[in-house]
Amino acid sequence: MIWAGLLVASVSCYALKLAGLSLPQRWLQDRRIQRTVPLIPIALLAALVATQTFATGRHLVLDVRAAALVVALAAVVLRAPFLVVVAVAGATAALLRLL
Repeated sequence: MIWAGLLVASVSCYALKLAGLSLPQRWLQDRRIQRTVPLIPIALLAALVATQTFATGRHLVLDVRAAALVVALAAVVLRAPFLVVVAVAGATAALLRLL
């Protein structure tokens, strides 16, 4: 691991966090900000899921993970509980890998 890179990344993250805490209160009370901020974690999670599902290294891949994601999405649309969604998606991936 390159220690200089780690230190730069750590200081950058701290500075970014400090900058967020230093914003004027009137900026944070803006209606656009109030509507947008709760959506940021959802967008980040969706990007993470897409990256982990459709990428292997630097290559785009369609395999059993994509099928499991489709089944999980169907379970969510049918309003299944979270544990059922995870179990159904895992079972789908396992069965397709078995084949």
